[in-house]
Amino acid sequence: MKLAKEQLLALYETMFKIRRFEQKASELFADNQIPGFVHLYLGEEAVATGVCTHLSSIDFITSTHRGHGHVIAKGADLNLMMAELLGKKDGYCKGKGGSMHIADVEKGILGANGIVGGGQPIATGAALACKMKKTGGVAVCFFGDGATNRGTFHESINLASCWKLPVLYVIENNGFGESCSIDRACNIKDLSVRATSYGIPGVTVDGNDVIAVREAAGKLIGRARNGEGPAIIECKTWRHHGHFEGDPGDYKPAEQQEEWMAKDPLPRFRKYLTDTNKVALKEIEGIEEKVDMLISNAVEFATNSPYPDPESLLEDVYA
Repeated sequence: MKLAKEQLLALYETMFKIRRFEQKASELFADNQIPGFVHLYLGEEAVATGVCTHLSSIDFITSTHRGHGHVIAKGADLNLMMAELLGKKDGYCKGKGGSMHIADVEKGILGANGIVGGGQPIATGAALACKMKKTGGVAVCFFGDGATNRGTFHESINLASCWKLPVLYVIENNGFGESCSIDRACNIKDLSVRATSYGIPGVTVDGNDVIAVREAAGKLIGRARNGEGPAIIECKTWRHHGHFEGDPGDYKPAEQQEEWMAKDPLPRFRKYLTDTNKVALKEIEGIEEKVDMLISNAVEFATNSPYPDPESLLEDVYA
């Protein structure tokens, strides 16, 4: 499908927004301004961008511990995100949730989740709600390769298949579950073949090619909206950093790291746009300047936001 220039620019802007947000988060963490753990989405920007471009306000996503990219692609507020990372009162969770618990239900963001595979049954439930209410909405569930070995993966997909629920399960296969190589955890080449067990489509794509992700995800999301049931898309990609900030990632073979860094999705897409003359360089630079300003404003907003009052410690706590 031929994309208009506005669509191409929108894809680049989302990817660049994720990249700059994560780079700034890395800097702030290194400067001891972010409490708790931070798992960055650097290198995987094409996946969330390519998938979420097909979603609207009636659709839902569930995210993971590495969730900044997903929620940004779904339209999360950068100011509220940055404030939450810094543990500030004006953050999405009033500074109490941090990096792994960003949610915005009004935007269809049902929450990042620190539990591996935790979003799978939530997305399945959201898809059931879409079907029962006949909203025309779909649910998209993002998770890593390690989560495909969890019981929640099989239970959720089996149920979704039986009930023909409008849900897309997105495997972000970045090669490692924490420090364990996928080659040691699975005896299959493509994780998408597991879809065969449930009688649903399974597709593997280059997760560093935003156009390829967009095209494949669009077809599967379209069939879900039409009542044809769930599907699995596996996006093969690579995280640039370790599992979390502070993890040196020295378990990743140097030659493999170098090979994947050369396939970085952002400069790759930028080069494609300019080499094919689809977008002028000045237009790309204009987007980059705009995004840099947005990130700068988000940091200023978060820095100026107060910390939560000690008296609010037990507010919003449920047992």
